[in-house]
Amino acid sequence: MSTTLVIIGLPSAGKTTVFNAITHAEASTGTFGAEANEPNLATVKVPDARLEILTEMFQPQRKVPADVQYLDVAGIAKGIAEKGMSGALLGHLSQADALVHVVRAFENANVPHAEGSVDPGRDIETLDLELLFSDLAAVDKRIQRIAAQLPKLHGREREATEREGRVMAHLKEVLEANTPLREILSDLDPDDVKTLRGFGFLTAKPLLILLNLGENQLGAAGDALVVEARSRYSRPQVAIDALSGQIEMEIGRLSGDDSQVFMDDLGIKESSLDRVIQLSFDLLGLIPFFTVGPDECRAWTIRRDTPAVQAAGEI
Repeated sequence: MSTTLVIIGLPSAGKTTVFNAITHAEASTGTFGAEANEPNLATVKVPDARLEILTEMFQPQRKVPADVQYLDVAGIAKGIAEKGMSGALLGHLSQADALVHVVRAFENANVPHAEGSVDPGRDIETLDLELLFSDLAAVDKRIQRIAAQLPKLHGREREATEREGRVMAHLKEVLEANTPLREILSDLDPDDVKTLRGFGFLTAKPLLILLNLGENQLGAAGDALVVEARSRYSRPQVAIDALSGQIEMEIGRLSGDDSQVFMDDLGIKESSLDRVIQLSFDLLGLIPFFTVGPDECRAWTIRRDTPAVQAAGEI
């Protein structure tokens, strides 16, 4: 099962730095602000202590962990939804299984914020609105298309289209109330949810909010920011955490011994990356399904609550 999380954020949030930190890539930072730029893509292995234990027990020829893809797209500027996102950017976002919103919490006079100040709460709400406006435009367009189609339809096809029209009208009301669609998916009929997934609505996707910290915010200061963000923005299918993209990227470029010395100097007990990758996996509702033997120990990816017989069919 191939899964992709798209990393988004306002310009200068440090999302490409976070992408490099998570994936150990070397994508160019500081210049990735235009929609026309090609996105960065990398696959990451999902850490799992259980697979390590099974590998130690069975001593297979190879170990195959589960993986997840991260796609780093151009920064989403304030007001972009009003103008209309480019087809390429909207396509990347629509096809994502989940979104990772990198939010700037660090201060850096050499990298000015577009709004003139660093305010994570404001930036979370700004990008939420951009995604919401994009969905609202898509829903309006679909409602207009349905209205044009209905006079030409008959029988079951007309009934199905009328039903879709009622659902779209409901979604419009939800979005106009500034409510992300992910918050009402559980209230909809499963068949309607299945239909809606084909539209790739952005606010219907699970969301991981990552506060991008500065070096001076590691520890208690960063923890306090996370607690505040969770108290204000925790919602269904939303997870919130923090890391320092710059520090984690530097750690990833060092050898094992050197990285540990670097972490000790900064008072970092453990890297945030494994936790962030696992959060991404959990947010998608995925779990590993293990197969073991002398040839390989493998973690297959399945949806949570998948029956064993169906899970076996994924292999």
